[in-house]
Amino acid sequence: MAYYISPRFLDKLAVHITKNYLNLDGVRVPLILGIHGRKGEGKTFHCELVYERMGIEVVNISGGELESPDAGDPARLIRLRYREAAELVRVRGVMAVLMINDLDAGAGRFDAMTQYTVNTQLVNNTLMNIADNPTNVQLPGSYDDKPIQRVPIIVTGNDFATLYEPLVRDGRMEKFYWQPDRSDRIGIVGGIFAPDNLGQGAIEQLVDTFPQQAIDFYGALRARIYDEQVRDFIHSVGISSVSSKVVNSDKPLQFAKPTFTLSHLLDVGQQMVSEQRYLQEMRLADQYNRALRERSLPTHSQPASPPTQPFYRAYDAPTSNGNSQSSQSSESQPVSFRVNPQSSSKLSTETVNHVQSLLNQGYRVGLEHVDQRRFRTNAWKSCSTVHAQDSNEAIATLEQCLVHYPDEYVRLIGIDPKNKQRVLEHIIQRPHQT
Repeated sequence: MAYYISPRFLDKLAVHITKNYLNLDGVRVPLILGIHGRKGEGKTFHCELVYERMGIEVVNISGGELESPDAGDPARLIRLRYREAAELVRVRGVMAVLMINDLDAGAGRFDAMTQYTVNTQLVNNTLMNIADNPTNVQLPGSYDDKPIQRVPIIVTGNDFATLYEPLVRDGRMEKFYWQPDRSDRIGIVGGIFAPDNLGQGAIEQLVDTFPQQAIDFYGALRARIYDEQVRDFIHSVGISSVSSKVVNSDKPLQFAKPTFTLSHLLDVGQQMVSEQRYLQEMRLADQYNRALRERSLPTHSQPASPPTQPFYRAYDAPTSNGNSQSSQSSESQPVSFRVNPQSSSKLSTETVNHVQSLLNQGYRVGLEHVDQRRFRTNAWKSCSTVHAQDSNEAIATLEQCLVHYPDEYVRLIGIDPKNKQRVLEHIIQRPHQT
């Protein structure tokens, strides 16, 4: 196929690789180029096309290799393959690169539930060390004082904000956000459908019909067109004979190229978009997985009712007559506490109402805090749990926490002590952005 290479992508990769092989006086060149962007936009495939055009040797590492039952193995693997790439330059006399795919999936930390292991720490440390000393990369247990060839490292991923921040600083990693524009998308999709003679106008209409889809959508769309031929083949040989016909065939099976029409492509594309929508909307795992249910709890609880109205338990919808649908009788409802919203100088009226509502429903009130850097990874720390059942005492405790952590995020949490589940997560303080 006549694959298309975006000029922007080619320029960025070619300049970074070439610059790392040049001796520029007084210039410190970052060793790592981080290519990040949405899933399915062809980051890795574009890199392979550039390597092929430039005649570059590639040593690959997958993000799945950056974890191991044995501590230290992934870090040793990175050093070993880096030296292997340097040896290719010496032996074959051509440029080489070390390519690490999906680095964020192997070494990133997405939220508080992501385990941060010794290997994760060593991988980040090893990459930083190589970026700082690219000609002195030693294997554990040996030392060779002879400098090796400097080899640029290309890494791909979706979200590099999940990586260790000192690794992605500008002195070590140059960043390139890959988001193909309309002209790039038309060129790439045109290369995908080049053997099918669709025409430039049809390619443009196809791209404009699905503007939010990633590049891999169009490759999958082309593959779906062959489903009809495969289905006809299965019907012709019989469903019970498919295995023997395909596996034990004396010669490869041949299928005539189907007729590609714009209308058919649009119909199949709409079917694929519908399947994507079902995947996003159903979320059946939320109903089955307790951990997912707890994480998907709403961030705002039901606002407190006026003092003359009864309080409702969280998630119990009131009926038309004002009574809760809870199976518990009215006699078992907790006694309502009242608080003067003006009694707090630091808490908003909304927060005071949240506290009042939680306590009146028999829940406990707690606080969590996190600094601005760890807020992105959702790594909250417990501040305190308010054991007092008096609203004014609870609000005083909350104010003390805000004073103690003035430059951090602070959120109010409601805890169901009976079921040991959270019923509320609500941020009540945000630091000033610098």
